[in-house]
Amino acid sequence: MDAAASNPVSIPEQSSGGTSDLVILGLGYVGLPLAAEAVSAGLRGVGLDVNEGVVAGLNGGVSHVDDLADEDVAAMRDGGFTATTDASCLARTRVIVICVPTPLSPEGGPDLGAVTSAATSIATHLTPGTLVILESTTYPGTTEEVVRPLLEESGLVAGADFHLAFSPERIDPGNPTFGVANTPKVVGGLTEECGAAAAEFYGRFVETVVRARGTREAEMAKLLENTYRHVNIALVNEMAIFCQELGVDLWDAIAAASTKPFGFQAFYPGPGVGGHCIPIDPNYLSYKVKTLGYPFRFVELAQEINGRMPSYVTQRAQELLNESGLALSRSKVLLLGVTYKADIADQRESPARPVARKLAAKGATLTYHDPHVEAWEVDGADIPRATDLDQALAEADLTILLTDHGEYRPKRLSEYARLLLDTRGVLRRSEPEADTEVPAQARRSVEREGLRVL
Repeated sequence: MDAAASNPVSIPEQSSGGTSDLVILGLGYVGLPLAAEAVSAGLRGVGLDVNEGVVAGLNGGVSHVDDLADEDVAAMRDGGFTATTDASCLARTRVIVICVPTPLSPEGGPDLGAVTSAATSIATHLTPGTLVILESTTYPGTTEEVVRPLLEESGLVAGADFHLAFSPERIDPGNPTFGVANTPKVVGGLTEECGAAAAEFYGRFVETVVRARGTREAEMAKLLENTYRHVNIALVNEMAIFCQELGVDLWDAIAAASTKPFGFQAFYPGPGVGGHCIPIDPNYLSYKVKTLGYPFRFVELAQEINGRMPSYVTQRAQELLNESGLALSRSKVLLLGVTYKADIADQRESPARPVARKLAAKGATLTYHDPHVEAWEVDGADIPRATDLDQALAEADLTILLTDHGEYRPKRLSEYARLLLDTRGVLRRSEPEADTEVPAQARRSVEREGLRVL
């Protein structure tokens, strides 16, 4: 039997005087909502971040993420939450959760710099009995092969002197239905006892905790979730390209296929993929597979297909203008929505930027409208922002809908836009105040008038 498993540690009782139940390292889109939920359950939380502006803002009651308003941060402060840049708080806590970014390196591989920096900082302050959990998305083996050795530089042994676990974040920014509390929490421990300690911790403020066999299985679960989405989005994106050539209404085909009560899940085409998860997480899995000596062909193909969608959007835009006797190089193009998904301000990996870059390279004059983004630049050049949506729609030679914010309703778009390329299928949806979809004949009529769905 593993020595760590035969000599389990236990979480110490809460002590008084400057201690906390929890330190969350990294206060972004993952760490801050986690802290809010934990504090609301009565845990005394400290947020540790290297960004002095973020820390000052939170301590002043100002939120910097979509899912939490300033009032939510104020409630956290009333519940005892504080933010700091002082790593010494790590020595006075029972639980440490690492929620730092894991972006891609310039070469396209994993960049674990923030994770290793966090683990090194924790090792300096690690005390016996502490539970350390990694939530940052990464490839299978990171917790055990990268984080564990760094933590053990403290002289303490994982599983014997402190608990170590991995629990993938599942935050969906802007989702009004699922948040931290009601999204099942996957947990995998280095040992059985480590997993039990992590499950007990999350069980205090998450409704359902799912135990994985170990850290590697929990790490793989997150990558599987997002690789599944990445590959299926690529499938419908490729279908969108050839269905347009074949004269097939893909959106109608998806709607028909969705009536099957089993064996099918609907995915929809778009201008590319965005956010932190889908464009990045599969690369972590592909990287790990390559260390075994062979490529992950599904992921590589999905990356290729999704990566060329901005070029396809540009091509469709040029075709739509040509049909109306206009040249892209002399046209005013309005981009609707520059965030990576609807009704949030998050621009991470948004496909709007590569679309804008390609349009500008062909000489188009660009403006953008986005109710959540006050200023936007592409390659260092500021793109003018339209503030009056109806006027902007009427003045643009072509409007390209890239992000389906709730403000962009079918009736409004069809009434004011001269030419419209809808990459999100908004024209195929019902109006919020109506119970029925736009009739098929009306949709066909709209398309004859210069409105196109990708």
